[in-house]
Amino acid sequence: MAGLSIGQLAARAEVNASTLRYYETVGLIPAPERKNGQRRYDERLLDRINFIKVAQQTGFSIQEIAVLLEGFETDDSLTERWEQMAKQKRSELEEKKKQINSMIQILENGLSCKCLTWSECLEKIENNGSC
Repeated sequence: MAGLSIGQLAARAEVNASTLRYYETVGLIPAPERKNGQRRYDERLLDRINFIKVAQQTGFSIQEIAVLLEGFETDDSLTERWEQMAKQKRSELEEKKKQINSMIQILENGLSCKCLTWSECLEKIENNGSC
């Protein structure tokens, strides 16, 4: 039988089959062809599913992902609206990136520190500039 079963696609995409059914329900992936009552998915959906997963992991809502994948429903100034949303999300991701980098630096400092508590480490840093 041509195409991937839902189980095969789910395994290759590293998601649950229920996630694929949800993506289909909300319109993030197209309804698959059915053969003998079974969903059969095109292997090329893997790239789309990976995009969806990354977008979700970085804070995009289902509606925002749909816009990124398919655009807006109305015809008026689509490019401008899409660009505005993309710039806003990019700004949010840049801020999140700064926060993550800051936490990584804190953890790296903590790994080289021999203090028993974070408070003790901060006190050492304040007094002599290093831990």
